[in-house]
Amino acid sequence: MLGPAMVNGLRLPAELRERIEGINAGTLPPAPARHAATVVVLRDHAEHGLQAFMLRRVASMAFAPGAYVFPGGSVDPRDGEAALGWSGPSPSDWGKAFNADETLARELVCAAVRETFEETLVLLAGPSGDSVVGDTRGDDWEVDRQALLDRSRSFGEFLDQRGLVLRSDLLRPWAHWITPAVEPKRYDTRFFVAAMPQGQRARDVSTEADRVAWVSPAEAARRGRDGEWIMLPPTLATLAELAEYETVAEVLAAPREIVMHEPTTEIVDGEPYLVLPESAARHYRLG
Repeated sequence: MLGPAMVNGLRLPAELRERIEGINAGTLPPAPARHAATVVVLRDHAEHGLQAFMLRRVASMAFAPGAYVFPGGSVDPRDGEAALGWSGPSPSDWGKAFNADETLARELVCAAVRETFEETLVLLAGPSGDSVVGDTRGDDWEVDRQALLDRSRSFGEFLDQRGLVLRSDLLRPWAHWITPAVEPKRYDTRFFVAAMPQGQRARDVSTEADRVAWVSPAEAARRGRDGEWIMLPPTLATLAELAEYETVAEVLAAPREIVMHEPTTEIVDGEPYLVLPESAARHYRLG
């Protein structure tokens, strides 16, 4: 049983103890955290209600192998291209929501849209600020997706070639999490939510995933809590929060104050623990 000061503790593998002690003592520098964006794509299902699109990372991945996650990934420096076609809340507005400067905010929003397209073919962009592209499953779209993946084309160049503008108004800010210092690969990740655009279909096109699922947030959270699905704390916390809503419209209208969460680590009675923020810890069976 954890003591009163460790009610938010999640036990870690014993082999991490030495690394935790070094990081906490300041003798082992933590890895830098790369800026990243992730998007919870949502839809309303006639029978099952609110659903989120999730991917299971392949077991060979260095970070979170086998874990169920939302689409997303690291910022590409070219995501900050100022000439990129843009409609909706400005980078300055996004910076205020996420406590980021304008350049980083632009990069985060672009990374969110780009990574979602790369991993699912869902594209939050349109020919104008009040339209969105339709089916993106053609061969020509796959050529563009591959060019983005191999970085032979920037996201701005892709939009310009297609005559499209990024629809930042289709996104909403949801959360901000930083990977704990104990991890060798770390990310400073902003979470977004978005509705599945009408006429598009999400597909499993990511080489980093071996399974995808449309699932209700409540069901996914239950699977995570029960250990049926591997999940990182931010994913489980986000699902549990989304389970409080019944429709996509309710999620998009929900007021959010973005608070940065960075779990810490401690050694208690010789055992290593990940110390979670209360908002995440309450979704685990601790103690």
